[in-house]
Amino acid sequence: MILDKFCLQGKCALVTGSSRGLGAAIAVALAEAGASVAVHGSAATPEATQRRVEGAGSKAVALAGDVGDAAVCAWLVEETVRQLGSIDILVNNAGAIRRAPAADYSEEDWQAILDVNLTSVFRLTQQAGRAMLRQGSGKIINMASLLSFQGGILVPAYAAAKGGVSQLTKAFANEWAAKGVNVNAIAPGYMETDNTAALRNDPERARQILERIPAGRWGQPEDLAGAAVFLASSASDYLHGHVLVVDGGWLNR
Repeated sequence: MILDKFCLQGKCALVTGSSRGLGAAIAVALAEAGASVAVHGSAATPEATQRRVEGAGSKAVALAGDVGDAAVCAWLVEETVRQLGSIDILVNNAGAIRRAPAADYSEEDWQAILDVNLTSVFRLTQQAGRAMLRQGSGKIINMASLLSFQGGILVPAYAAAKGGVSQLTKAFANEWAAKGVNVNAIAPGYMETDNTAALRNDPERARQILERIPAGRWGQPEDLAGAAVFLASSASDYLHGHVLVVDGGWLNR
């Protein structure tokens, strides 16, 4: 049955940056599909998301740490395997954004955004991928962006990082596709999250964005649930190195 291909029963997942917003919605969706989930917060364990995962009937563990730190990336994968038994799904969702004019953008901000949004994706994918290669299966989902395709305004480091995430997704997929490990990405459109608060609080910019979205609304975190479950499940076994855009039609215009 086709619906069986979307079932994640018996699978174990790690979703970084899942204390709220997109990551929390994805973690809950994976749990509703049957997966056990390790949820992660940068500053504190995401206990609210842990409760939501458990409320969906799945096992949950809550972890915390700065993914800009290489040791934390390794530890997150190790703890997921130790507490859940394996790592079958990795969702690289943790991210940050800092806005400033390109001419004034600081080296400190540049490095901080690259560390969290790009280097951590490499480290976590590499760490989880080693375990997946040993078991001959696994699903890795990276969080790209519309700025994987466009340059944006006032976010040079974020745009560079998300462009890198798209290419990194393809690079890993090229090496691992024949070994049972799928590496793909989701590129969300303009979503109602903390990262877009500054845009939504600017009446002119918010109007400009909304006018370009054919769906006529900003996205909600739950709008990514189906895409995440698809990419985490056997329904996507022949999909490799793809960046799946979920944007209400933004890129069409």
